[in-house]
Amino acid sequence: MSTSPNATMTAAVTANDRTAIAATPKIKLSRRKISIDHPDQEAGERLLADALGAVDRDALQGILKQLVRASTIGQNPDKANLAFMISMMKSIGPKDSIEAMLAAQMVSVHVTAMRCAYRLACADDIPRQDSAARALGRLMRVFPAQVEALSRYRNNGERAITVQNLSVQDGGKAIVGNVTQHARVIVGEPDPADAAMLSARDASKREHEQTEVQQGAAA
Repeated sequence: MSTSPNATMTAAVTANDRTAIAATPKIKLSRRKISIDHPDQEAGERLLADALGAVDRDALQGILKQLVRASTIGQNPDKANLAFMISMMKSIGPKDSIEAMLAAQMVSVHVTAMRCAYRLACADDIPRQDSAARALGRLMRVFPAQVEALSRYRNNGERAITVQNLSVQDGGKAIVGNVTQHARVIVGEPDPADAAMLSARDASKREHEQTEVQQGAAA
């Protein structure tokens, strides 16, 4: 079945229109005001609130103000920096207020860490290098901790543990395959080939034991 050029073009235009509608609106900054650059202010607020995980207008304004301050370079908010932070929060996809605050902290820590990395690269004396290196090291340790905190919050406080290699001594029992543990629940995925091998080994062991018993009785 072939597709006509007009149909293909129509589908492409429709997809582009949907993307444009769903795109996160930009922020316009002035000295005393933060405004949303969107022809429909209510629709713009909804799109931005969905991107940032804000539950209402007050939460949206609060998160925006905090991101604007965190994006500041020198004494002035940086529009490109703010757009990057909003985009990163949207990609994290916060679903409630806790995730929204944590995501805002994560992007702020990342931006600050990159500033420290820049200062470290430009430092021309030992004291400045040491100061930037210490700050960068602390921030780089904080960020993975935030990622772990977000993951555990989304998993209801449970940490997933996967066991890939398992060694069992004689007389023990094992689940052969990958084992994933969440809190107190263990789920095993047995490998049919390995299970068959264990079954054959157990049968051979029982046969050997029976033979020894028979030989002992005959003697």
